[in-house]
Amino acid sequence: MARVLIVEDSAQIREAVTDFFVERSNGAFIVDTAPDGTKGLKAVTENEYDIVILDIMLPGPSGYDICRKLREKSDCPIVFLTALGTEDNILLGYEMGADEYITKPFSLMILYTKCLILLDRKVKRQQERVLESGDIKLNPSRMQVIAGGKEVELAYKEYFLLKALLENKGHVLSRQKLLDLVWGTDYFGNDRVVDTHIKNIRHKLGASGNQIRTVIGCGYKAV
Repeated sequence: MARVLIVEDSAQIREAVTDFFVERSNGAFIVDTAPDGTKGLKAVTENEYDIVILDIMLPGPSGYDICRKLREKSDCPIVFLTALGTEDNILLGYEMGADEYITKPFSLMILYTKCLILLDRKVKRQQERVLESGDIKLNPSRMQVIAGGKEVELAYKEYFLLKALLENKGHVLSRQKLLDLVWGTDYFGNDRVVDTHIKNIRHKLGASGNQIRTVIGCGYKAV
C-alpha cells in the first residue's frame, strides 16, 4: 500500500489522477487530495505520505511553499505536475527538492509509471539504510528504534530528533539547527524545547542514551 497526496486546484485533474492510480494499482494506492495550497500545507504537516504530487500555481501557498515545508521533515518523493514548463521553472523545481517535474498536458500512464519508479527507489533506499550509534538502531522504513536489543517507543518529535542526530553522527548540531530540521524554520518558540526532548530520548533509551552527547555551548551529537 502507498499513500499519495495530490495537491491540485483542478477538480478534473484530481479526479482523473485519483481514479487512474486506484484502478491501475488495484487499490494499492490510497489517494488524498487537496484543492489549494492551504489544505495542501495542512496535509503534509499532519500526515506522512509515500509520494506527493504538486501543482505549482495554487490558490494560497504555492507548490513551492509546500515542497519547502515538506522537505523540512521528510525525504518522500515529490513530483511537480504543472503548466509551468520553462527551463527556469524546471530547474527551480529540482533545486527546491523535487524528484520529478512533469508539465501539462501530461500522460496519466507516464505520471503513474514515474511514481512507481520513485516509490521503488525509496523502498530500496530505506531497506539499505539503517542508522546506528552504539547499540541504537533506527530503521526509517519502519520508523522503528531499537536500543539494547529492545524496541523503544518515541514520540513523533523525539523520533525525528534522534533521526537527525544519527544522520549526522559525529557532527555537532546546534539547538537552532535541530529546531530547523525537526520543528521547521518557521518555529519561533524557545530553543530549550530541544533540551527537554533530548532528556526524554535519553531516558527512553536507557543505558544507550549515553550515545547522545551534550557539547557545552554548541549543541548535541550522536557518537
